[in-house]
Amino acid sequence: MERIKIDYGIDLGTTNSSICRMDSGEPVLLRTDTLREVMPSCISFTRKQSIKVGDSAYNNMKQDKRRATRTWNQQVSNTFSEFKRTMGTDTVYHSSNMDCDFSSVDLSAEVLKALKSFVTDESPRSVVVTVPAKFTVNQKTATMQAARQAGFRQVELLQEPIAAAMAYGLTGQQKNGHWLVFDFGGGTFDAALLTVEDGIIQVTDTEGDNYLGGKNLDYAIVDRIILPYVGQNYAIKGMLADEQKRELLRDALKTYAEEVKIQLSRKEREDILSNLGDLGEDEDGEEIELDMTVTQAEADNAMRPFFQKAVDVCKELLLRNKLTGDDLDKIILVGGPTRLPLLRSMLSEQIAPVVDTTMDPMTAVATGAALYASTIDRQTAVDDEEEQTGTKADVLKLDIGFEPTTVELVDWVSVRLKEPAEDVSVELVRGDKAWSSGKVAISGKGKVITVRLNENRPNVFTVNAYDGQGNQLKCLPASFVIIQGTRVGSAVLPYHIGISVWNDQKGDAVFLPFMGLEKNKPLPAVGVVRGRKTTSELRPGVETDIVKIPVYQADAYKKNTRSYLYEWVGDVEVSGDEVPVLIPTGSSVEVTMKVDTSEQMSVEVYFPMYDLTITKTLHTDLQQSIADAAHRIATDIASAYGSLYQLSAGGMDVSQLRQKLEAVEEENRNSTEKKAVLQHLKEVLRQIEDQGDASEWASMERQLKNAMADLMRLQRDFGNQRTALRVSELQTQTDDIVARHDQRTGRLLLPMIAELKEKISYYQRIVDSVIFYDSCYDTLEWSNKQKARELIDKTLDFIKESPTAEQLLPYLNAIYSYRVIHSIPSSGNQKSQSDSNEEEQEKQVKNETNIIENLRRGLLN
Repeated sequence: MERIKIDYGIDLGTTNSSICRMDSGEPVLLRTDTLREVMPSCISFTRKQSIKVGDSAYNNMKQDKRRATRTWNQQVSNTFSEFKRTMGTDTVYHSSNMDCDFSSVDLSAEVLKALKSFVTDESPRSVVVTVPAKFTVNQKTATMQAARQAGFRQVELLQEPIAAAMAYGLTGQQKNGHWLVFDFGGGTFDAALLTVEDGIIQVTDTEGDNYLGGKNLDYAIVDRIILPYVGQNYAIKGMLADEQKRELLRDALKTYAEEVKIQLSRKEREDILSNLGDLGEDEDGEEIELDMTVTQAEADNAMRPFFQKAVDVCKELLLRNKLTGDDLDKIILVGGPTRLPLLRSMLSEQIAPVVDTTMDPMTAVATGAALYASTIDRQTAVDDEEEQTGTKADVLKLDIGFEPTTVELVDWVSVRLKEPAEDVSVELVRGDKAWSSGKVAISGKGKVITVRLNENRPNVFTVNAYDGQGNQLKCLPASFVIIQGTRVGSAVLPYHIGISVWNDQKGDAVFLPFMGLEKNKPLPAVGVVRGRKTTSELRPGVETDIVKIPVYQADAYKKNTRSYLYEWVGDVEVSGDEVPVLIPTGSSVEVTMKVDTSEQMSVEVYFPMYDLTITKTLHTDLQQSIADAAHRIATDIASAYGSLYQLSAGGMDVSQLRQKLEAVEEENRNSTEKKAVLQHLKEVLRQIEDQGDASEWASMERQLKNAMADLMRLQRDFGNQRTALRVSELQTQTDDIVARHDQRTGRLLLPMIAELKEKISYYQRIVDSVIFYDSCYDTLEWSNKQKARELIDKTLDFIKESPTAEQLLPYLNAIYSYRVIHSIPSSGNQKSQSDSNEEEQEKQVKNETNIIENLRRGLLN
């Protein structure tokens, strides 16, 4: 059939995948080769070098994982799953049967090919593929590569929570309120907050964890229930000490944990019975067998910490949007693990008792993806066969424009001829035959036809075309669908997008977001960074001259956070052979980033001085090195402990941060997914940096305020009009620095405050000296007592006029010139009271001598 919309949606899951398409306005899940609606995302390569996908591959995987414990040879396995969690990395999966390596993209492409093969009546070339909202740009690009490798020519990505919301929005009766999508899949977790008004669904905010899902639950059951049982009954200490053997044993036991987890979603207890020889022998040569019962309570205790992480994410999501559980009208469940009673009770108790269980959480995403696909125009050139069919001479080609989803009961459809024809009319007939537009004459200019819709359902319209004599003509398209009752707004950016720039205060590169590409901006979006300078020159024609602009994405932005603590997307590079003129170092440059609905990016680099714009495509297909990630984890953990020690030494409570860092360390020891460990480590490192910044700023703020308080006290007691003006200026600067938390300028201001304090302090000491001479006049020896008296009185009167220290200094010099100073002879250990008084006087005189000398050296200038 001729499709004018994409119509096909695929949920490419970590553990299970499914495909859905729109047929006559209804989403229909296509059955797999085993007649199921979902298929395991599992690949198996046989000895005959054939490829199995789905249930048969999953059964082979269970056998392979268990068989590996017989030889302890990791290369025995030729089955692979959960490769979605390594998207965007250089992880490879080696198949001994195929004698080659496969990437995550390669394996994902095989899953997509298998799903496409379930379509038997046509060959789809356009598709919407869902991805976790928190997938990085590189992971989303890898997903698009897999789809194209599977033969799809037009690929659109859709965030999984939005897909689920579309499925619920169409079937649900509630058309207003706040919804929370809780998407706990096999390998990833997403939470999305949505606002629904009159059926129009708009994503407000998202959060999640790309490495939290059913896989973590399986290993929790292994580590806390099954493995301790094996350890109690068999000799495996040496195996657990050997990293490779330990992982192989855990992987083998995980196949039993998966089955237990599924069964306990509907049962109170489940038995685990292994076959003799399934798990090899222990260190004493005894066959390892499983014969145990796992209760729902035991499994709940093992899984609870991971569910709690997801619940806590939702709490934080609500908190930052100033909402509580009482504000929610619906919690939408997505993913197989959400069937577990434990999770549903945790959500009801800790968030809100509005958990919606009306849809199958396993198929909601694929259903929503198909609904979304029905809103996107199919590119007419993606399928050569369909295009050839549409160009037959006896087929009338029409251009039909309409809103595929709407909350209105009356809408408008535009119809025009794609090629010239005379005396042509069309009639639009609703599928229930209860409404018809009647014959409407059309031409190449087009005609707008008002259509009436049935409420809360897909409305299929047949297009009938007629010539001037009333003969019916074949036309393409021959039908279209308008879904009434719901409408989904734009997808939003799940991250801040920005660049890395040097920061003198940090002594490192920090993240600077594009204005317009902040988190939760509707897609597509455009962002700009202005006011930057080039760090090197570009000579025309010299390709080795390069200006590099590193692009990052940040899930939780805070000003002046080091960019390496976020996710690197790629580099925009402009070389000398792209510019017609010399671009000197320090030239102004503006960067504009455009992000489409699938988060693919293009960049414009503009040099204002030369009115020169260079357009670049940001290549986001970079793969993160797992080896580099492992090295960085070790280095950063050591550095983090050093930072915690410094914060603790400064009096800060770092116990919670230490616990989080220790949890990352444990994850690093137990997991081969270094990308996941690194992501969780970055989160802790950002918190440590925030604490360090807060501690440093708190100290800076105290210093500034205390210094200004001392300065104003000195000004009040000893300052003058000249110093008052300077004190006022410094107070204004201090207030501004405190308001902006500007540590760099604060460091520069403190010496200025200290300098003014020193000036006023010296003035105070001069005045104190004059007062000292006045009070001790009769006990001091003077060369001309009358002249000294007159000069002291004159100086005291002058002080009342608030002179500067420089103006007062000659008076002090003159008084000092009349003093007669004798050396003080030693009188043993015993001193009379008069001797002590005289010594104190002489100390004061020497102090004043030092003041005068310092003043003469220009300390007050």
